[in-house]
Amino acid sequence: MFHMNRLRPLNLGLFLWVLLAGMTGLAQEASPTFAQWQAACAKLPLNRSLGGSMPPQELLPLPTFDGLNRVLDAFFELATNGPLAKSDQWVGPAPQTDTFFNLSRSGSTPPEAPFEPFVQKLILPPGSSVFLQGDLHGDIHSLLAVLGRLQERRWLDGFTLLDPTLHVIFLGDYTDRGRYGIEVIYTLLRLKLANPDRVHFVRGNHEDVTLVARYGFLAEGTAKYGPNFKAAKVMQAYDFLPVAIYLGSGSNLVQLCHGGMEPGFNPAPLLAAPGTNRFQGLGSLRQATFLKENPEWLANDPQAAVTAQRQLTDFTPAAPTSPSVIGFMWNDFTVFQGEPAFAHNPDRAFVYGQPAVKYLLEKTAASGATVHAVIRGHQHSSVPNPLMRRLVASQGIFRHWQETNSAAARTANPAELTARLEAGVCRALPENSVWTLNVSPDSVYGAGCNFDFATFGVLRLAERFGDWRITVETVKVPRW
Repeated sequence: MFHMNRLRPLNLGLFLWVLLAGMTGLAQEASPTFAQWQAACAKLPLNRSLGGSMPPQELLPLPTFDGLNRVLDAFFELATNGPLAKSDQWVGPAPQTDTFFNLSRSGSTPPEAPFEPFVQKLILPPGSSVFLQGDLHGDIHSLLAVLGRLQERRWLDGFTLLDPTLHVIFLGDYTDRGRYGIEVIYTLLRLKLANPDRVHFVRGNHEDVTLVARYGFLAEGTAKYGPNFKAAKVMQAYDFLPVAIYLGSGSNLVQLCHGGMEPGFNPAPLLAAPGTNRFQGLGSLRQATFLKENPEWLANDPQAAVTAQRQLTDFTPAAPTSPSVIGFMWNDFTVFQGEPAFAHNPDRAFVYGQPAVKYLLEKTAASGATVHAVIRGHQHSSVPNPLMRRLVASQGIFRHWQETNSAAARTANPAELTARLEAGVCRALPENSVWTLNVSPDSVYGAGCNFDFATFGVLRLAERFGDWRITVETVKVPRW
């Protein structure tokens, strides 16, 4: 008799993939090689040339929804049988089995289920490397160009990671605003299935049904597959993604998320818990309570304190934006030193300045582990602004608060900024720093802000946090 628990972790996803493909009798259609997939996607017009229209149906590399449906089924098998489904992997209450892991929810009319967002702690050995990719927004050409670079480096062979010390983490916003969200999700899930323990996804603010309904992914899926498009199935897959990953080695960690800070969540129980791969539900977010119990947090910025008192609240999330936003998915950061410690952007969420972030990160040390920095995406604009100009000048990875707030700094162009910002290949991570990764270029962002390169980072972990480094790499997207 075949025993699943005798599989090596690397092969579990591959076994499920081959099993599901074989059951359909469509193994070749279900599992193109990376080279075949790359060649099929290369025929697709760029998002920039589509101008918001849909690509020709005859060029679609997945002519029916069946291809994505099979990888979703295999992903659900991993989620419902892997570490996420083990109650002893959770710090505090585990999700409700009959709702959170109920796969009947992915039908066309899923039963009501509570929203149960969670975070993950992932501890890796010193010497590990972690590939980091920011927002993709339906840009399949940039994603495959980056993965092509990994093939050239022999870090990847097809969809399989070759280097046993390498992990891969994507930081959210996989669809919307580009017409290849289906292709992006398919590619990411193929990577996950080939490397189930070493490929990880963070949930961004666009992994939310209200946003995909407004910004294009639901329209894309319906245009490509009509009534066969199972939107609810994709939405349930998002429920299995953490809203933040505390990534570390030993007791040194960084916060990986899509958005920003969430003062209503206390990570101390998770950080103090033994084990290298653990989970904790957000539960009730006690933002107002945190502010009340920590009056010194914003004491040096009275206006910020007043704003926080008006805006922060205690609540249990019913959805990513209800009754208030989840900070890990939505919040932003100031660009310059000297800006407010806390502000409210009514068009987005909350904006955290340097002193507020420093306080929040330093409080984690009480757990016996320290979160030294934040690495994220999210804060992008389709028109040049101070942050977008710095992302371009910094080769796609920008460290906040390198400059003091001034009128001249706000209007400086990328050419001026290159000389005074970190733009080298290898960079150290200062204590309490925040890093934003750029969005992929075949998008309204790349067109509006005039950049044509995709960026990824490789974070190299060491015993001492002072020895951690992030390597910045850019890839020119073909056909430009």
